Amino acid sequence: MIDLKSKRIVVTGGAGFLGGFVVEALKARGCRDVFVPLHADYDLVEPANVKRLYDDFRPDLVIHLAAVVGGIGANREHPGEFFYKNMAMGLFLLEEARRRRIEKFVALGTICAYPKFTPVPFREEDLWNGYPEETNAPYGLAKKMMLVQSQAYRQEYGFNSIFLLPVNLYGPRDNFDPASSHVIPALIKKCVEARDAGAPEIAVWGTGNASREFLYVADAAEAIVLAAERYDGAEPVNVGAGFEIQIKDLVPLIADLTGFKGRIVWDATKPDGQPRRMLDVSRAEKFFGFKAQVGFEEGLRETVAWYEQNR
Repeated sequence: MIDLKSKRIVVTGGAGFLGGFVVEALKARGCRDVFVPLHADYDLVEPANVKRLYDDFRPDLVIHLAAVVGGIGANREHPGEFFYKNMAMGLFLLEEARRRRIEKFVALGTICAYPKFTPVPFREEDLWNGYPEETNAPYGLAKKMMLVQSQAYRQEYGFNSIFLLPVNLYGPRDNFDPASSHVIPALIKKCVEARDAGAPEIAVWGTGNASREFLYVADAAEAIVLAAERYDGAEPVNVGAGFEIQIKDLVPLIADLTGFKGRIVWDATKPDGQPRRMLDVSRAEKFFGFKAQVGFEEGLRETVAWYEQNR
């Protein structure tokens, strides 16, 4: 068990959606030396900037959340950029941390690292049993390389790096930009705008048959901080809520919560993405005592309310 209060902690991506909640969770535990490097000051795709970051903040612990991310559309348009930038950040941050003998590195992977046809619920043992879903494979594989690097560095150098696999996140302060947002914020924005315009219908990508699991962002932040405190193992660990919902059930739920009364039209010419997603979350509970606390409908209400107040 690490006492985080006494540590100097760098949270890459700490100004982002998940990062803001992680920083709040750390401060709630009494951590005073929490540093958030901004992209404008430290573009972590360049090794010189990674070195400068470590020189400036001298961390004991690094929580690496920074990523170049987006939904299916953004992944299809920028596979090269998503691969290179995510790969480079993980590669240089881990290597420089290892050289400087930093106490611990917490690497955030992605559910997109799992094979396309992983049996449900996804178990960590299945991570290498096939190629990821094509639309986000470059992103998923780039993040997955941090697991390989973490395990290799532990084996050769005794470096303490852990790897977490969070499911799709949602919650207040999410990214609602339609060009890069994920499914829940995209649907909330679409439903609210259609409601306000009195539109008779909304169009939704895919058939609605795909299923997803969603984790409330404050729960995810708590899981990351618990892992930073309590988990020092080589094995990857899923972070999720342990349930799934089909998109065809999710859309009417969001329509109801936003007060959109029109029709839902499915555009089956657009991709569904991975057919099913749901995690086996038993390792997280066993290894560091994490269990999701916020119910799905409760979390959605909070997210809709935040969007209505801040759009």
